[in-house]
Amino acid sequence: MGLTKPFLDQISTDSVRGPLNLITDVPGVSVGQTTFNGGTHHTGITVVQPASDNVFLNKLPAAAHVINGFGKSTGLVQINELGTLETPIVLTNTFAVGTAEAALAEDMMAQNSDIGDTTSTVNPVIMECNDGDINDIRDVFITKEDVLNTLHHTGQSFDEGTVGAGVGMSCYDLKGGIGSASRVIKIDGKSFTMGALVLSNYGFLRDLDIYDVPVGKKLDAFKAEKKQKEKGSIVTILATDIPFNSRQLTRIAKRASVGITRTGAFIGNGSGEIVVAFSTANRIAHYPKSELTTQNAITDDKIDRYFRMTVSVVEEAILSVLTHATTVTDRKGNPRLSLHDALQAYQAEHHDPDIARLQTQLGI
Repeated sequence: MGLTKPFLDQISTDSVRGPLNLITDVPGVSVGQTTFNGGTHHTGITVVQPASDNVFLNKLPAAAHVINGFGKSTGLVQINELGTLETPIVLTNTFAVGTAEAALAEDMMAQNSDIGDTTSTVNPVIMECNDGDINDIRDVFITKEDVLNTLHHTGQSFDEGTVGAGVGMSCYDLKGGIGSASRVIKIDGKSFTMGALVLSNYGFLRDLDIYDVPVGKKLDAFKAEKKQKEKGSIVTILATDIPFNSRQLTRIAKRASVGITRTGAFIGNGSGEIVVAFSTANRIAHYPKSELTTQNAITDDKIDRYFRMTVSVVEEAILSVLTHATTVTDRKGNPRLSLHDALQAYQAEHHDPDIARLQTQLGI
């Protein structure tokens, strides 16, 4: 991660970046990705495994928040009804949602022979963005085997930018994709972590603002073709080991919108902004031994510091998309420039000191 600005001075005064600055800094969380990036196929799969054990048997407190609902996700209704997550989360393109859902259901049934037999069915959670500007989305290219392979190959270290589900995505009309960040905070003398992973596919270039530099206006002034409508999306996953209950996770998830808009977004009519938040604390047994449970939870009058933490980690995850993404030639043969390449081209003509400082701050 190349960001060097003292981010925390602006947003959160009592948390620091995690060792990897990735969502996988949360203990037990792992990520896997499959990337297709050639010819007209610019698409892929990103999986977030929320825990190292059987999530169906030991569910996680969770919440889903729909900021704007122009999306084709699965599983969100049950998350909000029951307040639990019982499967990994799969991210992909819009037309691969059905394939991913079938694969995830199959994988969960393979782990749990009781699903759909002696116990309930399972609630696969799939989220998507439309990569059709760059990828030939009508060629339904991703297979069930691709999804299963991704589910079975996750780890703590993973790439960001033009990878996995993010290969065909755009961000502020530049190259978008996958981004992640983390924060560590002290609670009663113990360290706890919050991590974010975003699939970023939204925004007008002219609106992009980074560290109070109007990058988008500078770049947009020299862009011939102007987008007329906001039809993009951003999916945000928030993971933490802080003992929030599902109601508190809903409140946390709502604050992701602030992190998204800090970079310039306004959340358009045709944009799908969806957040899923979960905690690895206070696991809920599928087969409980007692009707009564005892859970730790943060007191609500202390929750502001976690709201600030959420805003900070989401904003940095989005900036991480932009700083890690690489230029891609889309399905029609046109380049979708990365932020790095767009700034380089701009600087070759303008030698703008504000942009030069920003390039240093971003490490690009």
